[in-house]
Amino acid sequence: MSDIAPAEPWSVRQAGLSEHALTTAGLRQAESIFALANGHIGLRGNLDENDPRGMPGTYLNSFYEVRDLTYPEAGYGYPERTETVVDAPNGKLIALTVDDEPFDVRTGTLRLHERVLDLRAGTLRREVEWVSPGGAEVRITSTRLVSFRHPSVAAIRYQVEAPGRRLRIDSDLLANEEQPEQRDDPRAAATLHHPLRSEGHEADPAGGLLRHRTRRSGIGVAAAVTHVCDADLAVAVMPDRVRCTVTAEGTVRLDKILAYSWGADVSADRARADRDEAARLGFDELAARQRAYLDEFWDTADVEIDGDPEVQQGVRFGLFHVLQAGAQAGPHPIAAKGLTGNGYDGHTLWDTESFVLPVLTYTHPACVGLALRWRHATLPKARERAAELRLAGATYPWRTISGAECSGYWPAGTAALHVDADIADAVLRYVAATGDHDLLRDCGIEMLVETARLWDRVAHTADADDGYHISGITGPDEYTALVDDNVFTNLMAQRNLRGAAWAAEQYPGPAHALDVTADEITRWRTVADRMHLPYDEKREVHQQAAGFTRLEEWDFAGTKDEDYPLMMHFPYLDLYRKQVIKQADLVLAMVLRGDAFTVEEKARNFAYYEARTVRDSSLSAPAQAVLAAETGHLDLAHDYLAEAALLDLRAGGESSGDGLHIAACAGAWIALVMGLGGLRDTDGRLSFAPRLPRRLPRLRFRLRWRDSVLCVTATPGEARYEVTGDPLTVRHHGEEIVVRAGEPVVRSVPAVTPGPVPAQPAGRAPERRAEALERA
Repeated sequence: MSDIAPAEPWSVRQAGLSEHALTTAGLRQAESIFALANGHIGLRGNLDENDPRGMPGTYLNSFYEVRDLTYPEAGYGYPERTETVVDAPNGKLIALTVDDEPFDVRTGTLRLHERVLDLRAGTLRREVEWVSPGGAEVRITSTRLVSFRHPSVAAIRYQVEAPGRRLRIDSDLLANEEQPEQRDDPRAAATLHHPLRSEGHEADPAGGLLRHRTRRSGIGVAAAVTHVCDADLAVAVMPDRVRCTVTAEGTVRLDKILAYSWGADVSADRARADRDEAARLGFDELAARQRAYLDEFWDTADVEIDGDPEVQQGVRFGLFHVLQAGAQAGPHPIAAKGLTGNGYDGHTLWDTESFVLPVLTYTHPACVGLALRWRHATLPKARERAAELRLAGATYPWRTISGAECSGYWPAGTAALHVDADIADAVLRYVAATGDHDLLRDCGIEMLVETARLWDRVAHTADADDGYHISGITGPDEYTALVDDNVFTNLMAQRNLRGAAWAAEQYPGPAHALDVTADEITRWRTVADRMHLPYDEKREVHQQAAGFTRLEEWDFAGTKDEDYPLMMHFPYLDLYRKQVIKQADLVLAMVLRGDAFTVEEKARNFAYYEARTVRDSSLSAPAQAVLAAETGHLDLAHDYLAEAALLDLRAGGESSGDGLHIAACAGAWIALVMGLGGLRDTDGRLSFAPRLPRRLPRLRFRLRWRDSVLCVTATPGEARYEVTGDPLTVRHHGEEIVVRAGEPVVRSVPAVTPGPVPAQPAGRAPERRAEALERA
């Protein structure tokens, strides 16, 4: 994004408004970058005056409308309805008029325009110096926050200085705001016009309240607003609008407090009470509490990197947005775009469990416990879907908000049963890292058992001497679908089966309540132990799926740059028949199930699949960074780290306008901590193998494990381990060490012998980060 200023360690600054920044694409990307959220409420980073704008957005977690899916021909098991996130009443709107001239950044003279996303304060600040067409000199400052401490509350402070001028501020709370039409892309959202039906409105001396309900999903929302201001103030309320008009001379300061309540049984009283309590505290206190919350988070989650200021900024930006997506006021989903935009219709995908939850498990585990409890709350719908598909146990959806399958029938997506194993993996990782056996007893064991039953049903063996196979499946790579024995799926199913068996034996009471028998546990272990992993003896690599290495090679040399992403320019039938990979698949298996591969296998596999992976997905670079680091290709790991860290912040990708890629935001942490830091958590045991590329002289990260916080500092020659809390036993490059509070442990970093040199498909190599830093 061209208007982002040079990297700063703790903030993201937009300096000025260029011609590009005022285009629809430029506005939409900035609105995603500068979005504020708390896992409950999300406000896109629109300008206060809301014009110009790319796409408005005020989102409430799980506030959605239902719409029908249509097909040219009906078929059994086709989802009939989907869910689309809808805009809640927008309370960001603050329009200024100076001497009858409306403030508009496109008119008059804009002497200064700067916006700063403060990653420590959790605020969006804006400063404007503007000369109106009539010559009025105006200075505007605003600060916006969405409160972590008060999950239903957002607040804005808006100040104007224009000596000797007449000022009018129209502050709105607006429902059913007009929406722009979306681009023709399966990742974009549907456009719903006027989705809210008014159920009442009321005024009070400094604001008011709107009550609405979605027309089909029946979800109610109450939005309350009040204003704190010393100037003259008038309120007008209509079914879809609360308008507060402030008039003053020369200077004025307005504090705007918003609160929301929503659900099937919405409480207007709750929205009103939360608003009034926040107003009583005042904006300064809300800001102080916001800073205190983030201070606690960064104390145990921060990652420091020397030598690449943009990556340093990018990883903190990513962590901040992961926290904004994942912070929970109650069990809620974490959408692929968080609450920064309506991409993917606001759906949750497998990204959450495989990318976002691992990061939060080690940095803010309370978020993970609630996210997993939300998955458990949707288990009845997953059981219904399994029954509909004539499977066993539970089949979790490919895309959802409420827990129902929301993906229009697409065989490749319906066959992506690995979602079940991804959820099981998240449960097992969380319990190992936190020791939260209450969650395991309350709901984790039920999810593990029901997902294991799915694999028990779909895994089959041809004869007594053969292993178990899973046929007709789709793994993470969406360019290779409906295949047999996808290695990622088989390995994750194996972990799922073993985890369910372990949990059932640990807690026989809950297992008995689920009708788990000893024979069933034995069968789970048998299927897991005999799971087939296809291997190409001639090429000495694992096959991503059975027969993959015998498919025709894709013509990369003959594919033009403008033909990417391939799924927008080639039929899937062509992609399915070729050795071309959208996103890391077997490589991701080696990240999450590295215990199933030897060092030599990882090196050969990585080189083979690197040459066939085009990265048409933002989920790819983080996993490739991890394996590049593990196999000794440290500069390449740095390349992929930068790609993940800068994807939304500086790369200018079109799809960022629909909201940030929250999994890629998490991927920056994964690339650094799991890649260059070498973090692995296998069967509840922590290990590290830090190694740094030549342009990064120091890496420091912190993570939580049970009741301790571990700090790891790596340099090219050594690694230092420090702990706060209980002693920890970890491994450093295979050596077991015990780290106690006040007793740092320092170990040397052994040299690495790189594996086969990987080459990317023609034209698909990542930007060489070392060269970019040298140019800078």
